[in-house]
Amino acid sequence: MIARRGVLVGAGASLLLPAAARAATPVLRIATPMTPPRWAVLQRELLAANAAACRAYFAKYVDARGYLQTFPRWGANDGPDDAAEATNDWELLHALGGADDVLTMARRFWEGHLRQYAAARTVDVAIARGGMYHREFPVQMDWQHNSEGLTGFNRMGLNTPGDARLIERTCRFADFYTGADPTAPNYDPRYRIVRSAMNGSRGPMLHPASALDWAGDPFDTTRFRLEHGEENYAQTLGHYAEYMEVVGDTPLNTHCTMLGLNAYALGGGERYRRWVLDYLDGWVERARANDDILPSNVGLDGTIGGSAGGRWWGGVYGWGFSPLVPQTGARENRNRVLRALPAFLNGTLLTGDGAYIELWRRQRDRIEAAGRTIDGEWHTPTMYGANGWYGWTQGAHRTNGFEIWYVTQSAEDRAAAGEHPWVAFLEGRNPTYPETALKADLQRVRDRLALVEGDTTLPANRLADWTLDKNPASVTALIQQTTGGLHIARPPWSPTSPPQGGVPLHCRLRWFDVTKRRAGLPDGVAALVGRMDDRQVDVTLVNLSDAPRTVAMQGGAWAEHRLDRVTIDGRSVDVPARGVTIRVEPGCGARIAVTMRRYAQTPTLAFPWDRT
Repeated sequence: MIARRGVLVGAGASLLLPAAARAATPVLRIATPMTPPRWAVLQRELLAANAAACRAYFAKYVDARGYLQTFPRWGANDGPDDAAEATNDWELLHALGGADDVLTMARRFWEGHLRQYAAARTVDVAIARGGMYHREFPVQMDWQHNSEGLTGFNRMGLNTPGDARLIERTCRFADFYTGADPTAPNYDPRYRIVRSAMNGSRGPMLHPASALDWAGDPFDTTRFRLEHGEENYAQTLGHYAEYMEVVGDTPLNTHCTMLGLNAYALGGGERYRRWVLDYLDGWVERARANDDILPSNVGLDGTIGGSAGGRWWGGVYGWGFSPLVPQTGARENRNRVLRALPAFLNGTLLTGDGAYIELWRRQRDRIEAAGRTIDGEWHTPTMYGANGWYGWTQGAHRTNGFEIWYVTQSAEDRAAAGEHPWVAFLEGRNPTYPETALKADLQRVRDRLALVEGDTTLPANRLADWTLDKNPASVTALIQQTTGGLHIARPPWSPTSPPQGGVPLHCRLRWFDVTKRRAGLPDGVAALVGRMDDRQVDVTLVNLSDAPRTVAMQGGAWAEHRLDRVTIDGRSVDVPARGVTIRVEPGCGARIAVTMRRYAQTPTLAFPWDRT
């Protein structure tokens, strides 16, 4: 990957050309009969099973108002962010080709939960006494939890990029962090910092946090199952007793740039792109100044460690954050710095510049170099404190390894990432993976549906996180196989990927139903990405239905990859556009070789037919 900031081909550039000069989207045809592959049949079964299970889940846990049928509370354990996650991956499911009513249900719930938590109020926690949401956004929380709560929202543009309300909301939310909204002074453009680890629509917390701020109001825990290991409210307070050091910036805050990326890709304007890059560039520079390690605290004056007594490793969720677990008396390492990586992918999307992922490669190498042999085995650290590195784990430092490789596609990064069955399939070493993965996701849907059907609890006895392990939407195999993409989420898609919330889709190909004018593969169509490298993707596309289907194929979730050439059945076509349209005859299929230049175009969420 080369640095090419400022020279990406923009969606708006073609609008400056005379109509006759704009390159028409090529229309190709697949008319070679293909016996339905087993993986294709399983993909369509999985899409249908997901939709049916989501309907049952929605009927069980969401009422006619769109409210989640649980006991609403404020707090990091079981607060609004957990409620918002109730329909995680439903937006992705629809964008892959899931049923239309999956999207309808997801949006009905989203609107309902906004009203539900705007009306919900605290008594003891001062910031939320006027509502847990203000202007439809959390009043003040950290970005591990803010991101989790925005998981569905950050993916809405995949399905409805022309929705005026979505565009307005996205820009409004982003402006809580760009400095453009004086009522939420979270961002200081002078130092390119978000001013506190606790921030939101009512601004930053500029004093030490209390356990109450994190845990929420006291409540009777005896009628609930507590999902985080605590046995009572006192232990919940104890969980957060050392979560005081929140003033100043922290890498987790970079997740707010997901809002800026979406605002830009939805047409909000160049200022959102500029802000994302300014903010991320500040972190790139700080890491370079800190021996290639992202510091976990930056003071209000922009100095590394400035709000943590000069400790670059300080702050909540920082390199040295190992708080006491009240129910065991032991300390637990809770460094969340490495969860910031997806935010830096936004910089790559917006520029094509490798500097944003290079930071993570250098940090990986720096941590690996700090390793040591313990009892004859190589160990690498996960934490840093006053006495140096600690939190030793056996083996090489591989956290985020596959995400780094996915962007760079370099042999060095592939070797550093380790092993995964999907990647082995792409490399020709695990041919049974597609069917195995699809069957596993089908079983996951069945298992979660059984939990829903067997749940005898009443709404008054459920906390907001009660439904999370019952949500049946299962999309990992579909994302990998149909788009060649990463399902960056929680639970994580790989053993070396941290659990993440709020991360948008990153993929090599994306599909649209031209006839229905919607995102996703048309009814009866399946796709399998079988190989990919820096410049090429091989995908098999098949139509299992008894009617022709017309699909649009683009490079990347954001049309960020420029397609140069498409080869079908030995016939190659140069592609002077962001994508191609393919008509697939009934019962036909073909292997398609797609040559592309990755990260060569500015991101947009506009549908293909709205870009010409």
